[in-house]
Amino acid sequence: MNSQTVKKIRAFRKELHQEPEVSGKEQQTSSKIKAFFEALQPDEIVEDLGPYGLGVVFKGKEKGPTTLIRAELDALPIPEVGNHRHKSKNQGVSHTCGHDGHMAIVCGVGLELAAQRPEKGKVVLIFQPSEETGLGATQVIESTNFAQIQPDFAFALHNLPGYTKNEIVLKKGAFTAASKGMTISLHGKTSHAAHPEDGLSPAEAMCKLIIALEKLPESIPDFSLVTVIHAQLGEIAFGTSPGEAQVMATLRTFDNKTMQALTNHAEKLAGLIAREQGLDYNISYCEEFEAVINDVVPWELVNDAAKELALKRKHIRTPFRWSEDFGKFASLTNSFLFGLGAGKQQPQLHEGHYDFPDEILETGVALFTAIIKKLNY
Repeated sequence: MNSQTVKKIRAFRKELHQEPEVSGKEQQTSSKIKAFFEALQPDEIVEDLGPYGLGVVFKGKEKGPTTLIRAELDALPIPEVGNHRHKSKNQGVSHTCGHDGHMAIVCGVGLELAAQRPEKGKVVLIFQPSEETGLGATQVIESTNFAQIQPDFAFALHNLPGYTKNEIVLKKGAFTAASKGMTISLHGKTSHAAHPEDGLSPAEAMCKLIIALEKLPESIPDFSLVTVIHAQLGEIAFGTSPGEAQVMATLRTFDNKTMQALTNHAEKLAGLIAREQGLDYNISYCEEFEAVINDVVPWELVNDAAKELALKRKHIRTPFRWSEDFGKFASLTNSFLFGLGAGKQQPQLHEGHYDFPDEILETGVALFTAIIKKLNY
């Protein structure tokens, strides 16, 4: 990648960083990406891949595989801290997960493809909405227009603070955890606080749930984790004994089968405690992520490409506990998600001081391009 290309994607990354948009609201970000690629004259730009999602298509003249490279459009509702010149202009919203950098890398791949078109098959650069809520990949895959893409391979990266800059982090099988947000609502009966015996308070059940949910993984043989993140009992009214309560928890496992087992156990536990206290209850879920399961064939492609580029590689044994909705693509086709070291001293993801390091952009572009050359040239 020449110096002009590097300069261009660094500048574009900072432009994206200054105008972040949260999940489901990425209209301007999507428009910027579309305008960037219109100037490159790809073979096709596929729109309406979920709300604001789009795919940029570069076709070869010969038959061959369809290779999908994915980046995320959305930012986080986190106030940015720091004094860099390209700081977020949207108060309370920031690219503190580095999706601005992921987009810039895939835009850099587009510049390389525009300069040298694929020889066979096609390459589709997907810019996906709503990764942070776990909705986006499903919206893309279930959209009508995705039927014309049908990838044979899918690749994505995530920057990783805590790892040496430009180090490539690899793992076969599970790479990131499955997770879901679980809300258990308990329904009793309010009464005057002077006569709590006339009502049915869910206080005891709520307390039992908080303790029992976090102990639940002890009964699951494989890795699982339950983190209670919020609980609410009644309202702030000193004259009222509460009749309603909610307990919210995040469930995590390293594979989707274990997630189903953990979910079943949690639901049975909630029902047992609610019935024991004579309460009605209901359960709902949000932000559901499948585990990202990396396939062997694309692992070999990425590993070989990194080796050829003389990049430092780190092969990890334990999956990351955080989640990524690339798991939906992983369940669809041959796929691989890898890590790109963002620096050992880099602030952590989802932290107000985080800013994607421009020094790793070129490595991301080079590795994706090398992977594509193995499949489409």
